[in-house]
Amino acid sequence: MCRSIKKLRNPQEPATSEEIQAAALQFVRKISGFSKPSTVNRQVFDAAVQEITDSAERLLEGLVTRGAPAASSRSSQT
Repeated sequence: MCRSIKKLRNPQEPATSEEIQAAALQFVRKISGFSKPSTVNRQVFDAAVQEITDSAERLLEGLVTRGAPAASSRSSQT
């Protein structure tokens, strides 16, 4: 759907707030069909971008990834 949105989850180099907001903006543009909303739609457009930015930040902060590869985990248990 949004091919221009890059994957933001990278444990070695976390996404910046700017990258998350840019992805949210691209998402809202895609689903609304507006690259730049009219004055009458600006408030709801900006609110949607902010809500999605906030949700994406919570998602990325809450994701749990495996700490060690499976092979290392097994060898440390022996």
